[in-house]
Amino acid sequence: MVSFKQRVAARKNIKKAQAKWKSMTKAEHAVAQPEGRARKKPGMGGEGMFYRVVVRDKGDFVLFRVHDVGKKGHVERLAGQRANGRWATVSWLIDKNEAHVSNNILVGDSEDVKDVLRKLSRKPRHLKGDIFEAGPRVNVPERLKPTPAMKRAQMRNIKKAQAARWE
Repeated sequence: MVSFKQRVAARKNIKKAQAKWKSMTKAEHAVAQPEGRARKKPGMGGEGMFYRVVVRDKGDFVLFRVHDVGKKGHVERLAGQRANGRWATVSWLIDKNEAHVSNNILVGDSEDVKDVLRKLSRKPRHLKGDIFEAGPRVNVPERLKPTPAMKRAQMRNIKKAQAARWE
């Protein structure tokens, strides 16, 4: 059984702890937590729905948007806006049902995922948790442009526009 003195001391200790906690900043709160209560960063638990393939450093960007690519929810593109207003791909989010890990490299199972991984400059290698690292698309020098793929796309677009005009 707890004595009267113990109850008074406990109340006093609680008041002291609350006062100390209120005087601390958020950063001090985080440091004061015991080691076991640290929050896991996103992608580190391995329980998410996506693998993240990092293409560029997120510190270069000021704004982020997510776009579905292909079928809804299978492959998503995380786009970032730079301070100068230009947009670029920061990372790709790939559904875990659409890819698997083999020898610390992410391998696509579906055609959409294989296509995305093929366009990266190197194979996505495992960093930590569900996070993989790869480079952006292969840089094509200006002297080699327009590429055959660009010419085909241009012709397709012209034919599409002509068909729409005649409808």
